[in-house]
Amino acid sequence: MQESVTLRPVPAPLDEKRVIGHLEHVVDAIKRNIPKIGERNPKIGTEKNQWEYCGQFDWVSSFWTGELWLCYQMTADQQFKNSAKLRKSYFADMLLDPFWLDHDLGFQYSLSCVADYKLTGDEESKMMAIRAADHLLHRFRKIGGYIVAWNDTHPLGPEITQGKSIIDSLQNTALLFWASEVTGSPVYAEAAKRHSETLAKYIVRDDFSTFHSFNFDPVTQQPIKGETFQGYADDSCWARGQSWAVHGFAQTYLYTGDETFLTLAKKLAQHAVEQITDDGVPVWDYRLPKTEIQYKDSSAGAITAAGLLLIAQCIDDEEEAKPFRDWGLYLLQGLMDTCDLTNDEQAQGLLAHGASFVKVGLCDNMLPYGDYYYLEALMRANGYQKFFW
Repeated sequence: MQESVTLRPVPAPLDEKRVIGHLEHVVDAIKRNIPKIGERNPKIGTEKNQWEYCGQFDWVSSFWTGELWLCYQMTADQQFKNSAKLRKSYFADMLLDPFWLDHDLGFQYSLSCVADYKLTGDEESKMMAIRAADHLLHRFRKIGGYIVAWNDTHPLGPEITQGKSIIDSLQNTALLFWASEVTGSPVYAEAAKRHSETLAKYIVRDDFSTFHSFNFDPVTQQPIKGETFQGYADDSCWARGQSWAVHGFAQTYLYTGDETFLTLAKKLAQHAVEQITDDGVPVWDYRLPKTEIQYKDSSAGAITAAGLLLIAQCIDDEEEAKPFRDWGLYLLQGLMDTCDLTNDEQAQGLLAHGASFVKVGLCDNMLPYGDYYYLEALMRANGYQKFFW
């Protein structure tokens, strides 16, 4: 029997019909931007709401591709499919230099090659995604039970990165679960589940806030400590990190049927909801001192909204599910009210006010992952349940 978790009521009126109806408007905005973006992959927005674009091996390279595939799934419009297919060579080239590949393979290949295979049956994309899953599996440490996040070329240095796992990886494990399904090999799924169990044990605090990362001894694999890289401080709670965990553990539940993951996702969502301001858009770190500039992070809002709606779809009891759905819709409403760019025909993205990496000055931008999860959350609000995770 599923464990019940209660959320506080949404703090202001909710216009559910308006939120649900916004999906069509977002799809139109994405279609409008196809000829502006061409075959490039958006990386981060400029002050004028235009995109700067990815080089090779960028972890954000797949999110625009994911938007295109989702729009094709909804509309069967060939323009979305053709634009998504243009990027296939980018992801093929990425696999040619495995020394640059890291735990973000899940983001990169679930939203590109897995999507292509699921929607068109493209066998070459299927094999590319399996190769990516193999590379991701090789990052799994059997003794420690975790997936290594970054490579030894990372600015933190190999003495730290070779024993580090980060919260974002909870989204990347979907590639491993998928690989088990299509190959029939349980090895991928076993690694993904064990990694999720390890992060549940070490990266989640007792109050259901989270560390951004956790360090293990790279030789003995013994746990050392939790810390942050993109959040405010080691003992703070980076809002986007919390959102990765909300969505990621709920996703793990879908693959495993293990209700401990669903219960954990609920409690992580409950903690986030308690911190979110009444406007429905998270501050970039939930423990940010009031003396600091309170930058918002629309991407954390979009990912959390998608996670809340996913949790609502997983809950058997309709009465318990409703507050999770309401909060997902409320966060979408907040994004629509304060961050949405779809009425600006010059804007190349969907959401303003994303906080990529505040400590290095990237604190108020369009972000392709914010846009992707905005679309996913609006689709979940409209009852869609099949995605590429």
